[in-house]
Amino acid sequence: MGIVVKQTSWNIVTITIAILIGGINTLYFYPEFLREEYYGLVVFLLATSNLLQPIMSFGAQHTIIKFFSSFKNKIEKDEFLSSIIFLPLIFILPVCFLVVQFHDLISEFLSVKNPIIESYVWVIFLVSFATSYFEVFYSWSRVQFKSIFGNILKEIYPRISVFILLFLVSIDILTKENFVWWLTGLYYVRLIIMIFYSLYLYTPKFSIKIPNNFKEILLYSFYILLAGSAASFLIDIDKYMIPQKQAISQTAYYAVAVFIATVVEIPGRAMFQIINPLVAKALNEENHLELKNLYTRSSENLLIICGLFFLLINLNIDSFYMLLNNQDYSNASLVVLIISSAKLIQMSFGCGPAILATSKFYKITLPFSISMAISVYFLNDCLIDLYGINGAAISTFVVLLVFTVLKITYILFKVKLQPYNINSIKILTSILIVYFINDFINFDLNPILEIIIRSLIILIVYGLFMHFLGISKKIKTLLNTNF
Repeated sequence: MGIVVKQTSWNIVTITIAILIGGINTLYFYPEFLREEYYGLVVFLLATSNLLQPIMSFGAQHTIIKFFSSFKNKIEKDEFLSSIIFLPLIFILPVCFLVVQFHDLISEFLSVKNPIIESYVWVIFLVSFATSYFEVFYSWSRVQFKSIFGNILKEIYPRISVFILLFLVSIDILTKENFVWWLTGLYYVRLIIMIFYSLYLYTPKFSIKIPNNFKEILLYSFYILLAGSAASFLIDIDKYMIPQKQAISQTAYYAVAVFIATVVEIPGRAMFQIINPLVAKALNEENHLELKNLYTRSSENLLIICGLFFLLINLNIDSFYMLLNNQDYSNASLVVLIISSAKLIQMSFGCGPAILATSKFYKITLPFSISMAISVYFLNDCLIDLYGINGAAISTFVVLLVFTVLKITYILFKVKLQPYNINSIKILTSILIVYFINDFINFDLNPILEIIIRSLIILIVYGLFMHFLGISKKIKTLLNTNF
């Protein structure tokens, strides 16, 4: 079994376990023990820290992925890694200074609509620091083609931490107020574990000498910093803007819906941990055939698997919401459909984002990301007022659809590659047929029983489509190759 299939399979298992734990947290523990106000607070704090994370890391995690395989000997690699770990300090130190100097002003600005935020402003910066350096050392392990343990720390660890802390809240050992601070501390424990693991995989001989192409490395990091900031803005700006326009409880409803919808991208998140370094390696070695292979196969296989996840989530969504104690969360069911559709489109792009980010055309990621961020901001500003949290979902869908098409077109123009073929049309048609057939079926059973029965029907029907269209043979062949 090839390295991509092997590590992707393990990463899918890891992320699936993480999603299950996260599901318990998101669908039951958070609403039951933190209630809407504190749940909305946690979502806001983590989302805002994610907006800062690309700035704090200075794009160092992406720089490691792009350049590590371009160095030909250990001395050059050691010089590169020795210098790269200090890059985030370029922004971390000034940001910390500004927070200290203007803490009260920042607190007042962020807590205009919801005063509860004021006491937790430092959490935003502390979490963004920990996650920034975690991503740097995670990339350190990924370029050694070891993504599984880091992925466990990235996906399972924080959800287990939340699960334990919420349990402690439920038995009154931990207060809701202290929950946030304990969670912040556990992010730092995760960082320390990741540092030791990365150094175990590859321990450089640290030096103060910088690589000969350090200017190029700095320029790339700066571009990725700007592009990553804009991309992070796109991901989390809705969770930031909703509390500014709606009650903070709406953020909790939206967060649950987005959590459910993003299950669709589990296979992609798993695959990208290992495939992105391979894309960078193919580009550094100018291996056009390997790049084409990675691009088309990643697109086709993600469309198949993510399409199945899309069907399982959306056709069971009403039953999912019936399992919740608070039925107000079900008002966001349309958000699930809209966001999951956007994620399916995004996953069908395959490793296209990695091609853009690690090729010589990487500078285009900045105007793309800025344009996406500006577009989603103004769409959110209009549509949240008109349609509430559904408006935020529509904004995300429109922006991802339009810019995915633009990115595909750009890669086709520059590299003469595109990810789709006749199988892509067959798979998409199968997804639509299975969706519309099942959407009209109503069993009127116990929610858990209905989820089980409907999921089995989806699996059988979708599997039959893949078999008769000849797609299943391609999957079987894939598992026996080095992909």
